[in-house]
Amino acid sequence: MAPAAFDAEAGGPAIVPAAGNGTHKPAPGADADAGAAFVLESKGTYPHRARLSRNDPAVIRSYSAVSHPSAAGTWWHAGFHLTTAIVGPTVLTLPYALRGMGWALGLTALSLVAAVTFYEYSLMSRVLDHCEARGRRHIRFRELAADVLGSGWMFYFVVIVQTTINTGVSIGSILLAADCIEIMYSSLAPNGPLKLYHFIIIVAVVLAFLSQLPSFHSLRHINFASLLLCLGYTILVSAACIRAGLSKDAPAKDYSLSSSKSEQTFNAFLSISILASVFGNGILPEIQATLAPPAAGKMMKALVLCYSVIGFTFYVASISGYWAFGSQVQSNVLKSLMPDSGPSLAPTWLLGTAVLFVLLQLLAIGLVYSQVAYEIMEKNSADVTRGKFSRRNLVPRLLLRTLYLAFCAFMAAMLPFFGDIVGVVGAVGFIPLDFVLPVIMYNIALAPPRRSPMYIANTAIMVLFVGVGAIGAFASIRKLVLDAGQFKLFSNNVVD
Repeated sequence: MAPAAFDAEAGGPAIVPAAGNGTHKPAPGADADAGAAFVLESKGTYPHRARLSRNDPAVIRSYSAVSHPSAAGTWWHAGFHLTTAIVGPTVLTLPYALRGMGWALGLTALSLVAAVTFYEYSLMSRVLDHCEARGRRHIRFRELAADVLGSGWMFYFVVIVQTTINTGVSIGSILLAADCIEIMYSSLAPNGPLKLYHFIIIVAVVLAFLSQLPSFHSLRHINFASLLLCLGYTILVSAACIRAGLSKDAPAKDYSLSSSKSEQTFNAFLSISILASVFGNGILPEIQATLAPPAAGKMMKALVLCYSVIGFTFYVASISGYWAFGSQVQSNVLKSLMPDSGPSLAPTWLLGTAVLFVLLQLLAIGLVYSQVAYEIMEKNSADVTRGKFSRRNLVPRLLLRTLYLAFCAFMAAMLPFFGDIVGVVGAVGFIPLDFVLPVIMYNIALAPPRRSPMYIANTAIMVLFVGVGAIGAFASIRKLVLDAGQFKLFSNNVVD
């Protein structure tokens, strides 16, 4: 079994009898779970309230911070969080993913990855419900994996992979948001003095301000706006692609694949890695933690909401973009609409509005994917017996979150070719967390019969995506090496 500390972290401060006097007090190290109380606002403490001593106000304060009814998340709030975590500007890379496979294989792969990820996320939610029904409510991915798989090393594996993904997405969000501002700035002042790093600093300052929203749940309104924004720019960009495809200035439509079989294979696996990145999120347990227990059934509604948005945005963007530009489509279809030479293939107001929508949603994505880092930091820096807005907790929160975003901004300025790493992140990050671990945990936790169709299907998915992840990582790293000559530290341009 996993170390007991994992269970102690999962449901809030552990309460144990104090020796001698029969009263209760927080267990040693209970204040280390302030990350759950403040950032994730875990609602899993109701079963313990009967055991609290009414004579211990510090403990009562620590529990009221996480169990106040007004802070309870609903299924549609979870749906907003999921949509922001999955449906982002990476949707504009889908035409490029189709380019590597062609119409038939590309749309088939898109549909299969959508179906598999919905299935995997529903399995993970069922595993969380299964553990909760047995008194082990897990609100962090790392604790769930360690408990179900019975291995302490799995705890650290998930921490490393999840932190890498989340930090990488935060860096990418800052870089792409700054690139959006630069696009708008250069169209208004072509010879202006501001450089990319100036815009990176501006984005980081805005995120540092917004990051002081103390909890994941407090982002629900921002994430609802994010949902509307992704619908908005998908419609605008798709309309622009259709207009461009019908224009006399559009490139000749060529949907042929590379003549080299090996190149076709590498491109196909690179495309699958991109799809894995686009559909991945790696934070479903943390999102489900925002729901008041029992969460059974609520997460399925949230997934249906999220995948309804996915069904519209992903297919409309991928089909319209690939139809308009074919094998000439760039890794971000917006760049195809704004070629380096010649006029833009869509009205300036339309492209400007789409870029603005993308910019605003990138801020929401940066906030969502920073929550895991904030939870890890505040788990060790905050005092759960004090209010979340007390000076004792406010000062470390302000300092640590600002330093984290300063680090992400520095990396974004130093490595302005982050878009080329998307495939690598998908292969070595999202595939293990979102495609492999959920089916393994389901087979172990709920133990379907070994000859049952579900067990066989789960095993087949695991084997398939382990192979896809390995080959996709190789293909992605290969492309990174081939493009290395374009990379320049602290460049003023984002390498495509």
